[in-house]
Amino acid sequence: MLALVHIHIQWIVGIIFIILYCVTILGLVLVIITENRNPLKTIPWVIVLLLAPGIGLLFYFFFGQDNRKQRIISRRTYKRIMKRPQEGKLPQDACSVPAPYQPLVTLLTNSNQSSLLYGSDITIYTNGADKFHDLLQEIAGATHHIHIQYYIFCDDEIGNKVKELLIEKAKEGVEVRVLYDDVGCWNVKDKFFKEMSGAGIEVNAFLKVAFPVFTSKVNYRNHRKIVVIDGKVGFMGGMNIADRYTKGTSWGTWRDTHFKIIGKGVHGLQAAFLIDWYVVSKKLLNDKIYYPPLPVYSDDNIMQICTSGPVGQWRTLLQAAIFTVANAKKYVFIQTPYFLPTEGLNQALQIAALGGVDVRLMLPKRSDTRTANMATHSFIDEMVKAGVKVYFYKPGFLHSKLMVADDELTCIGSANMDFRSFEHNFEINAFVYQPSFALQMKKVFLHDMHSCERLVPSRWLKRPIKQRIAESFMRLFSPLL
Repeated sequence: MLALVHIHIQWIVGIIFIILYCVTILGLVLVIITENRNPLKTIPWVIVLLLAPGIGLLFYFFFGQDNRKQRIISRRTYKRIMKRPQEGKLPQDACSVPAPYQPLVTLLTNSNQSSLLYGSDITIYTNGADKFHDLLQEIAGATHHIHIQYYIFCDDEIGNKVKELLIEKAKEGVEVRVLYDDVGCWNVKDKFFKEMSGAGIEVNAFLKVAFPVFTSKVNYRNHRKIVVIDGKVGFMGGMNIADRYTKGTSWGTWRDTHFKIIGKGVHGLQAAFLIDWYVVSKKLLNDKIYYPPLPVYSDDNIMQICTSGPVGQWRTLLQAAIFTVANAKKYVFIQTPYFLPTEGLNQALQIAALGGVDVRLMLPKRSDTRTANMATHSFIDEMVKAGVKVYFYKPGFLHSKLMVADDELTCIGSANMDFRSFEHNFEINAFVYQPSFALQMKKVFLHDMHSCERLVPSRWLKRPIKQRIAESFMRLFSPLL
């Protein structure tokens, strides 16, 4: 009798579990449909959830959620922080932004509240030795505060030089705040950061991941590289804190692009850092002392510092990239370590090339990620057929994120030309509306071309069928790479 009761209870529990499971799957399908996404994205998720609900549920939890409607900072707090750079901004109708890019200024202002800042002096770095020499020098001269944020902060020679100098400055009474990405620094022992916090430095990890298997936060990382010193000097670009930018690796040097800003443009970097700092610490730092009055160092350099991430309504950096390509009249030159474009950017590049614009794409000959490299090759096929000129950088690894257009606009920052940067990561780029600066960066691109191998379309399109199938297969996973 007891055995029959036990079986009956098991049967009821099983039925309840199946009902709850089906309700969960159907509810999730309903949520996906009502999010009004692109049908090309919605239909595959619905099919996977219905045909393979177990695996589909797991994959959706990690990779399928749309966080655009979530807020990690209140609108009120965001506006309070972003208001500070606007106090020194230049009215759009009073500046010399090239006419074709006036709508881009408006776009970045409306979607990102990015102020149009002028009067900055800019120093470009194309190698780590120069960048870290100047970075350490500027840190050593800090008198009030140092704000430093990196995706990767390695416990190596250069990492320890930076750490020891930050500790020294903290002991002098300088406010030091360090923000690092928890996933980017997975290989760094806690001791490295505890030494800094023990010396009085405020240290925080961005979106800390305690149990990677049980959270989707592992997929949304802070890829920004920001340094602000005394609110007067700033650094941003593609370089992390690591020896590979000065010593290279076993297979060559790391070629990257970074730059130093002195002047009002630093206020844009400061706002970006303080927003991220508020997200992790819930401490609002918005005093005027973090935005000191600054002189005009250059009448010409006009810029916008723009951020983008997986939360918020707009994919700002993706929109800006598409706008730049679509509005180019003469040329658009692009450097990126990973090329996994969204459909919109993919189409914009093809249309520009087919329309007679000189579109050049520079990629690393050898990548640090084999799967991403294979997926990249499948996208190159379409570029080549449309007339895009593709160059493979041979010495070491090209990690630069650069876009120059029509001798008028330059975009430099942390964002790659891939799904992850445009959809999942927290990124930061600078848009500089200055012909002389664009010409300078164009020369950098043309100089790098001497270290490149140009892709020959006739040979490229004859790659072995097995290779092309493998590349096309990896392309299916490009949003996750």
